[in-house]
Amino acid sequence: MKAKTNAAPTEVPRYFTEERSADAVVARMEAGADLRLREVMAALVRHIHAAIKEVEPTEEEWMAAIQFLTDTGHMCTDWRQEFILLSDTLGVSMLVDSINHRKPSGTTESTVLGPFHVADAPRREMGDDICLDGSGESLYVSGRVLDGSGAPIAGAELDVWQANGEGFYDVQQRGTQPEMNLRGRFTTGPDGRYWFRSIKPCSYPIPHDGPVGKLLDRLGRHPYRPGHIHFILRAPGFQSLTTHLFVPGDPYLESDAVLGVKESLIGDFTRHDDPPRAAELGLANPFWVLPADFTLVPT
Repeated sequence: MKAKTNAAPTEVPRYFTEERSADAVVARMEAGADLRLREVMAALVRHIHAAIKEVEPTEEEWMAAIQFLTDTGHMCTDWRQEFILLSDTLGVSMLVDSINHRKPSGTTESTVLGPFHVADAPRREMGDDICLDGSGESLYVSGRVLDGSGAPIAGAELDVWQANGEGFYDVQQRGTQPEMNLRGRFTTGPDGRYWFRSIKPCSYPIPHDGPVGKLLDRLGRHPYRPGHIHFILRAPGFQSLTTHLFVPGDPYLESDAVLGVKESLIGDFTRHDDPPRAAELGLANPFWVLPADFTLVPT
């Protein structure tokens, strides 16, 4: 394998030319600068210049691109990150995730974090209902957190969050949904088991009233994500895992707006009509059940 190098071209361009435009930029980077930053920026400059030469934009088109990025930045708030949406819809978030979380066979695959995770969700007792407004179709989620040999992992934390039955996260409907609705953190016992109550997730659109949504529309793409539940799993001695479980049969599984679906993450959601069992679980009947084990990778 050829080693990466940060060396500037042997013949340093003294002046800018169209033919060697990228070389002229890279040559101006100090040799003693941060090597990793220099490597990243040199690659970025070369790819950007190559793209510009390929499409040959007009000055008006390039200014439109700059304005798009400006509008994207202006759309960002404490709870909405338009640049994450842009990264997600271009498949870049999934690519970075895949590169950084290559998993051995038999372990649970990862997917993107998404823009609506909230740190320090409330700790809940096993079996609690994370749906605080009582809306949606009842769901019972249970399973185990395991190591690669199938042994249970005690003390594993599951950080769980999802959208409500209308497809909105609590942070998108402050004052309408209860605070920390459909969020919670659970900790496994010695048997590695977890269980909690929630609602069956539904498909929903990512925020598409901003520049990213307009870009999707102009590209003929829809803004929808298939129904899913988010999980972050953490346990001492193991790599943390960020993943989703998706609803089978959802019409957007194969066209997820953020390309986050992996086949292994399509869950086994099943519907039950069993009043005695529903009463035992503290659920309205009929209800849904999702069994799901997670297998973590040692650090």
